[in-house]
Order: sequence, then C-alpha cells, then structure tokens
Amino acid sequence: MSGDSDPVLDEGQLRRLSTYGEIQAASAGDLIVPQGQAGYDFVVVLDGEVGIISTSTDTPVTVISHGPGHFLGGLSLLTGERTLLAARAVADSSILRISPSRFRAMMAAETDLADLIFNAFVARRDAPMLRGSGAPLRIIGSRMSGATLALRSFARRQRLAHEWIDLDAPNVDEPDVVLARYGMRPADAPVVVTPTAVLRHPTVGELAHHLGFTFEPSTTDSVDLLVVGAGPGGLAAAVYGASEGLSTLVLDAVGPGGQAGTSSRIENYFGFPAGVSGGELVEQGALQAMRLGARIAMPCTVMRLEPQPDGFRMVLHDDAEVIARAVIIAVGVQYRKLPLARLEALEGAGVYYAATDLEARQCTGDPVVVIGGGNSAGQAAIHLAGRGSPVTIAIRGRDLSASMSQYLIDRIVTSPLIEVRARTEVTDLHGDDHLEAVSLQTMADDGSFVVTEQPCAGLFSFIGAVPFTDWLSPHVALDDNGFILTGRDVPEVSNSPDEDTIERLPFETSLPGVFAIGDVRHGSMKRVAAAVGEGSSAVRSVHDHLRRAAASTT
Repeated sequence: MSGDSDPVLDEGQLRRLSTYGEIQAASAGDLIVPQGQAGYDFVVVLDGEVGIISTSTDTPVTVISHGPGHFLGGLSLLTGERTLLAARAVADSSILRISPSRFRAMMAAETDLADLIFNAFVARRDAPMLRGSGAPLRIIGSRMSGATLALRSFARRQRLAHEWIDLDAPNVDEPDVVLARYGMRPADAPVVVTPTAVLRHPTVGELAHHLGFTFEPSTTDSVDLLVVGAGPGGLAAAVYGASEGLSTLVLDAVGPGGQAGTSSRIENYFGFPAGVSGGELVEQGALQAMRLGARIAMPCTVMRLEPQPDGFRMVLHDDAEVIARAVIIAVGVQYRKLPLARLEALEGAGVYYAATDLEARQCTGDPVVVIGGGNSAGQAAIHLAGRGSPVTIAIRGRDLSASMSQYLIDRIVTSPLIEVRARTEVTDLHGDDHLEAVSLQTMADDGSFVVTEQPCAGLFSFIGAVPFTDWLSPHVALDDNGFILTGRDVPEVSNSPDEDTIERLPFETSLPGVFAIGDVRHGSMKRVAAAVGEGSSAVRSVHDHLRRAAASTT
C-alpha cells in the first residue's frame, strides 16, 4: 500500500484536478509509466491499484503501491529527467492522466494543490526504500577516483536516489567480480548502472544527458528570462522571475550550487541561527524555483551570446540554441589552481575544491591542508577539524584578518586541531594514486625560506577567483580581470546618438537587456546574501527592460 505519509486527495481536490486531464481505464498488468521516459504524465489513481516497480535487483520489486486518491510521480516531473522506476496497474484501475504542460499550468494556478503535491515529491525522493541496495541508480568505483567522486557529487546535488559501491571497501567483493555482473572490467570503472543501461566510465555530462537533465531545445523554444548560473544569485533570480510570471530557464555548467554549494556551513546567513550548509541552501533554492515554474538544466555551458532584434540567441556547448528576451549572468567564479606538477592527476584523489561531507569523508581523522584565507577556507577548516582531522591553514599573508570574517577567525584560534601557517605556500605534492603528503614553503622573518614535508590526506584549495566570461566578448564590457561591468561602471561609449539618453538599469551591462549579478560582477561583495539580493533585485530591472523594449516597438 501507499506510505503512511503520502497524501490522499479528497473528492473536491480530485474534481479540480480532473479539469486538467482525462480519465482512462487500465487493466491489471498494463504499463502506466515506463522506465526511462522523460516528460511523462502526472497520474492520479481514482480506483484500483498501481504499483511502482524497481528493476535494480535481479527480480523486479514493487517498491510501493498506490490506491484510490493517491498520485504517482516525483520531482522528475519538474526537472524533466527520465523515470528511474516504472508504474504498472496491479488491478483493473481507473486513472486520471494530466500531460506535462497541463500539469505545469495546474501547479501555477492551484497553489494549495501545488504545495501538497510538491511536498510529497520531495519526501519521495528521500524515501528509505530507494536508498542502499534498493536504489534505482548505482555508482561503482574507487573512493580514490576523481571521476567517481564527480559522479557521486552530481547524484548528491540532484538528490538522486543512488547506491555507491566502493571498489576499495573491505566488505566488497574483488572489483573484477563486482563489475563482471554487469559485463564490465576494472578498467571500465567508474560504472553507472541505471534501469535502462550500464554506462562505462561516463562523464557527469554523459550521465546527465542519459538521465534527461540536459537542455533539449525545440524549434520554438524561447523564454522571457534566461539565467546563466545556478548559484544562490542565479537561483534567487529564477525564484523571483518565475513567481512574477516570466517564463524562466536556468542553465548551469555543473549543477545547482556554485561556490556556495561547496561550503560545509554558512553561519552568517540571515534566518539560519544554527547555520546552514551551502548545499542545503542552494538545494532549497532550486526546489523553490522549480516549484514556482522555473526550469533548471545542467550541465549546459553557454559558449556564445548573440544579440537579436527581439532578444538574444544563446549558443550552448552542443550547438543547441536558446532564444531569450532578457539574460541574467550569474556564472560566479572558479578558484584558481595551483601551478603544481601532477595536480590534475590527484584531483578527486586527495586534491579538492570543496569541503562538503562527500570530500570530508575521504580523509576523516587524517591530517589535511587548507589553502586560502577567505571565508570558504575558514568554513572548510572548521568542518574538517570537526570530523577529527588535524588541519593546517596555509596563507600567503601575515594573518587571516584581511579576508576572513571575525566569527570564523575566533573559532579557528580556539580550535586545538587547527594551525595557521602564515607566509606559506604549497610547493609540491607527494603520492602515487592518491595524495599522501605535501611540501610547504614558509618565509622566515629574515626573508629566507624553510621547506617542510608533512603528511596530508587532503589538500583543499580555496585561492583566488577567475571569472568565466570570455564567451561574452565582444558584446559585454569587462574590467581588466574579466569581471563584468554594470550600471555606472560601464564606460559611456555609444555608437548611437540616442543611446546615451537611456538610463542604464541597475545591474545592466553594456548590452541592454543583459544583466550581471553575484561574484562575476565587478565590485560585488562576494557574499552569498549579497548575491541573493542582487538576483532578486535584477528581476525588477528585467521587467523594466521588457517594458522599455515593448514601448520602443509600438
């Protein structure tokens, strides 16, 4: 039967839903929703019983059954991803089918029903029966594999019910035995097993495409607002854009989170007195944006922006195109990489650019080094020390006060497991398949250098910031470091005698209708709260631009 916490629709709710779909009869054994289908219907059971089937084991298993008044589906109805489970009639049944387009219309118009359905979808994704060996998705690979870590991180960010089989775990059969069950060999790892395929050494992009997360354009696909980047600022823009009636699409090269998603805990964000992890914050933001009607697709890298008479053509990495009436750029920045030999070979195998639980578990209790003096580095150091790891913070400056919030400095100073080494750089990495030690070079008071080697199971790098803005040239003005100029910072250069009479809107770039927010914007505060504020405020400017554009054509 259905789970105890699963809602049951009453007669009034069923009548309202019936206006959006059509009633059908299903015989026992009929397939209602097949596995691997994208854009499937929202289904309500009116009479009879429908079972949800998992094929993750050798014998198909009925995960749960839904009776009269219950509905099928999950967050994949909003994300567009393919179904990992199937639905089949257990007995002769009567069902209500609502198409994806009508389902979105219902979610926008029937707010109380939308809340009930959405909350059930969220709870279903965390259902215990879809964890561990019952999960419809399996990731098989070594804990010391950077490719495996990337796949696990993607699955976790997307809240995908999955099982990770660690080929290095002592309680797991030999790798060749485990992989032979799927027709694979150790050289093929990591391997991802889905209900419809076994993927050999897939990239995150290939897995996302297989599951239906990537953007699938149509010949008529256009939106009012395209948001490039799904960090806190981009998601805030999506929330406000969708809630105010703009058709909104969010594209991200990796997935929801940005740099904030890598933070183990943010303790100075308004409304969370006990702190909140960056992953939790952006996860809730993504869910909220989808709940309000925004679409989120990833990984999708925008390669080119082309102005059009009625908006902008955005060309993606796979040559897909999106037409948008307005664009908000919220791509954030990326941490710089150390110029060290074998750095890339050890990424994911001891070298990390995030300190979520996923990375921290790799080196719990073992000594680690954190590079950087900003808040992200401080949060990482505190989180790692909390898991029992001795932490060395290496900074090039004399102290942390120049770039780190005082509340983090206070906690670092009082932690017995954290040591701050000033005027220190990492000069070498040691280890074969995974990181084992690092060389640290420290400048003494007399200007000489002292190099020491120390054990290190994890090097967490949070240094510098590089914006990804080359694709905006030559249409959008940048500063000397590649950050986007907005508002009054945009040079007053005009090719039109009338252009300088139009006041530039807040967060607007040198290209009218294109806005920039968050870390990628020149002069931004580089704080999560500031990015969220800019994202919500920029939507007001988008409305003003659209009104201005409409007026100019009449």
